[in-house]
Amino acid sequence: MLDQSIGYVNKPIPVGLDLVKEINRLRKEKNAIILAHYYQTGDIQDVADFVGDSLALAQWAAKTTADIIVLSGVHFMGETAKILCPDKKVLIPDLNAGCSLADSCPADAFEAFVKAHPGYTVISYVNTSAAVKAVTDVVVTSTNARQIVESFPQDAKLIFGPDKNLGNYINSITGRDMLLWDGACHVHEKFSLEKILELKKQYPDAEIIAHPECKQPIIQISDFVGSTAALLKHTMTSGAKRFIVATESGVIHEMQKKSPEKEFIPAPPNDSTCACNECSFMRLNTMAKLYNCLRYEQPEVTVPDEIREKAVKPILRMLELSARLGL
Repeated sequence: MLDQSIGYVNKPIPVGLDLVKEINRLRKEKNAIILAHYYQTGDIQDVADFVGDSLALAQWAAKTTADIIVLSGVHFMGETAKILCPDKKVLIPDLNAGCSLADSCPADAFEAFVKAHPGYTVISYVNTSAAVKAVTDVVVTSTNARQIVESFPQDAKLIFGPDKNLGNYINSITGRDMLLWDGACHVHEKFSLEKILELKKQYPDAEIIAHPECKQPIIQISDFVGSTAALLKHTMTSGAKRFIVATESGVIHEMQKKSPEKEFIPAPPNDSTCACNECSFMRLNTMAKLYNCLRYEQPEVTVPDEIREKAVKPILRMLELSARLGL
């Protein structure tokens, strides 16, 4: 868990305060922009200037003219924004909003893994720390991972980390044999194949849609597999009226807004009676913390210069490749 050294995040909010009104006021006064991930709660998505997946958030951070970027997501997203915008103040509502996937890839261990395989090009998922990005050749997101992998020669020696499920999926659809780091996302690892199949029996007309971070059995039974943004787009264009959604359930808020006539059923996890699967880190951010974050301009995300100077190169390479590939 990250150091929450400044207590502003949990400062009490005056009773009856209109948080939306106050957030809008502070945003305007401070020339701030609020970028929120699809996995945030619906109220945060609704107040944000832009809602997107990791690629879109990085693209928006890179081009904003705001003085302050509030990244309502998890810590590595704030780091990515700071790496791209070192002259701007980057805030996150709760510094403890980490990422199990990023945590599964300690920078020192990953660097040793890379050094043990000389001659390999290193492709790292954006869900990594700045220090891991610093030993990476190109960063990818689930939106552009396949296309960027395919931009390398078929016989290229590639390391892919940290998500083994996404890496296995890309290997399977591209015919590659990338060397994979053994990491995973706790949310996407926990979906229950049995419970999803039970839902399918209950709703035979429903399409099963899944994020490629899911385990292979979930991928194999899915009607559509794609990034968070791709899943959203698919629900808008598909003729299906009902979907079983195997990714973090926060995205259903935007799916329902875009397609109010359709039904979205969150896929359940193995280890809970809960009907959905939520990222506990993403849910650490709240409207109250977002307000305090803007009011006190804390907590601030920082990245050491020596790491930032190395980490910015693979991120910029990703953005350049994505633009060239039309992503």
